[in-house]
Amino acid sequence: MSADPEIMSGATVFRGTRVPVETLFENLASGMSLDEFLGEFPTVERAQAEAALLLAAEDLKRLVA
Repeated sequence: MSADPEIMSGATVFRGTRVPVETLFENLASGMSLDEFLGEFPTVERAQAEAALLLAAEDLKRLVA
């Protein structure tokens, strides 16, 4: 993941893409499966999406603890 003010107004995107990480969570929340998301955004690699999900899960654990 990366953030650059020149790319997508500085939003955190999947490295090497213009796809904001937030888009993954929005699509999953709306009922899209991970496979469907990857099909819609082929520049995002499965490993990148899975890493974002793991990081989010770790952050949630820290918030609850």
